[in-house]
Amino acid sequence: MTIILRLAVLLLAGAVALVRPAAAKDELVIGMTQYPSSFNPNIGSMLAKSLVEGMTLRPVTAWDPDWKLVCLLCTELPTIENGGAVIEEYAPGKKGIAVTYTLRPDLKWGDGTPVSTRDVAFTLEVGKHPQSGVAAAEGYRRILKLDIKDERTFTFHTDRVTFDYNAMGDFRLLPAHVERPVFEANPAEYRNRSRFETDTTNAALWFGPYRIVKTVPGASVELERNPAWSGKAPYFRRIVFRIIENTAALEANLLSGSIDYVIGELGLSLDQALSFEKRHKDRFDVVYKPGLVYEHIDINLDNPLLADRRVRHALMLGIDREAISARLFEGKQPVAHSNVNPLDPMYSPGARHYAYDAAAARQLLDAAGFAEIRGGVRQNAKGERLSIELATTAGNRNRELIQQVLQSQWKQIGIDVRLKVEPPRVFFGDTVNKRAYSGLAMYAWVSAPQSVPRTTLHSQEIPSQANNWSGQNSGGYKNPEMDRLLDAMEVELDVARRKALFGEMQRIYTEDLPVLPLYFRSDVFVLPKALKGVRPTGHLNVSTLWVEDWRWADPNEK
Repeated sequence: MTIILRLAVLLLAGAVALVRPAAAKDELVIGMTQYPSSFNPNIGSMLAKSLVEGMTLRPVTAWDPDWKLVCLLCTELPTIENGGAVIEEYAPGKKGIAVTYTLRPDLKWGDGTPVSTRDVAFTLEVGKHPQSGVAAAEGYRRILKLDIKDERTFTFHTDRVTFDYNAMGDFRLLPAHVERPVFEANPAEYRNRSRFETDTTNAALWFGPYRIVKTVPGASVELERNPAWSGKAPYFRRIVFRIIENTAALEANLLSGSIDYVIGELGLSLDQALSFEKRHKDRFDVVYKPGLVYEHIDINLDNPLLADRRVRHALMLGIDREAISARLFEGKQPVAHSNVNPLDPMYSPGARHYAYDAAAARQLLDAAGFAEIRGGVRQNAKGERLSIELATTAGNRNRELIQQVLQSQWKQIGIDVRLKVEPPRVFFGDTVNKRAYSGLAMYAWVSAPQSVPRTTLHSQEIPSQANNWSGQNSGGYKNPEMDRLLDAMEVELDVARRKALFGEMQRIYTEDLPVLPLYFRSDVFVLPKALKGVRPTGHLNVSTLWVEDWRWADPNEK
């Protein structure tokens, strides 16, 4: 009897929680599928970290939900037209550009210390150090000189004139008064000993509308309003990111009321959302946002089996991607024919398209020396079996299902595929970042509009122990012609000529296949009807950068 009464009380409490007016709550519990592998804004690249830091830190500039470049930390976006950027000759025959920014006067770290040009100078010092391990090291290398005018105004002198000269999304400020002693003590160990990792709840690390007050590794990140924030006041007193790596469990927690909102960038899979919308459209709004999220498979080109381009072409031809898109996603996640989305103005329709063709795949594998089949698996004259490992993130139902589909389809052409799943923080923190996968790694990249994929394709961006695992070319791709194109694309100011260079890049990409393109994702935002102000972006700069606009609707609001 006691057990029955206790259960009844719990059910009643759950029912009360579900019918409680949203406006009575001053907190928001967000569900997402990954826990950040790092909290330092310049170490590693992981979407989970970007979502948290959208609320706690801000880049100098960002692309907004309308795909326009805007200032977040600066008072005005510098341009050549308004005089904020000036083309200059820094050596005979060599032109760069000087770009001047003025920080907003109201910015303060959480301990009250003003955000200033001292932080700019320190961040540049860290970024330029060869052992610091920052993710976007190339951007720092290009800065020839920093001129500081005063506490808020500074000028970067760079070694080239790029078309996106005033975009500073990869320059993420570090608090000099907190981080400098740690960095100077041992630059090579900074990535592990940064206060962002050892003292994450230190208020002095954060200057956004929220600051981190508690972390439970692998489970949750808790934020509270930052008293030092002087921008638009956020509605919610407290925001909790609850990490639920299994997407089925994520949906169950949403329906039970344990979480209020499943964040679109790292939430339900599209097939779940399609079913969820049919069953619960009276309680939730489901928004499908097509964008620049590129699901793909990285290839470790140091693996001799995969170094042969014919094998990579066979892998591509052996995937029925159209069937995957139609059956799993009802066509809402289109097949990717290259790394550039048709939504991007730099897309070229001239890149090679790979239709499903198992017979052609088999012929390529025969030509590559894997003509003999034993036990259903191809092998070469040395007796080496064509056996490859495919790794991805655990808990993501779509990826795990696609893993199985790929395993089955590739088996039909004689390739043995072994499946491996890892917690996202391990997969991104070690496996991908340190090139520790032996064959294939399936995950997604997200980019900004017209983004040059230098960090993922240039030979100088291959992570290694020597550069402290900086860069994102985890497959180890090297092609001098691709390097030349990437360098040329960045400095081409004429839109038509730049688009032609992008087209040539996509042609080489689809011929070399350093990566297997799968599809472009539509992020799914499952919003309780009372939650207002969330604007999906569809690109690199996440929706949480505008968290100040989020709120519960007034009960009388229509």
